[in-house]
Amino acid sequence: MINGSCLCGKVQYTYSGDINEIAMCHCSQCRKAQGGAFATNSPISSADLVFQGQEYIKEFQSSAHKIRAFCTNCGSPLYSAHKDLPGSVRLRLGTVETAFQCPKKYHIHTASKAPWYEISDAFPQYTEGK
Repeated sequence: MINGSCLCGKVQYTYSGDINEIAMCHCSQCRKAQGGAFATNSPISSADLVFQGQEYIKEFQSSAHKIRAFCTNCGSPLYSAHKDLPGSVRLRLGTVETAFQCPKKYHIHTASKAPWYEISDAFPQYTEGK
């Protein structure tokens, strides 16, 4: 069981699956939504994700096919979802509180990474999505 929450704690969640991959997304939307060089996400099954404090979750449609969800009280990003991938969300891993191991890590959308950030690890890099 994986537990997590937003910064203020009004939104909490449990995820009964495993974190099987970690994507570090460098697209301009993720950089703006996170306020950093990239977003750290994991695609997971939405059926295995249960929220408490759902009344504090706001979904914002950031493009024609994508929504981004955040806590309305503290602004913590929680997940994103693509309309063309029903049953799946991309959990924002900065909100996870449970220790876990995941060997599959990679960078995506590196063609639009922040010009001031240098990727210095050995994880695979993809200029577009994966």
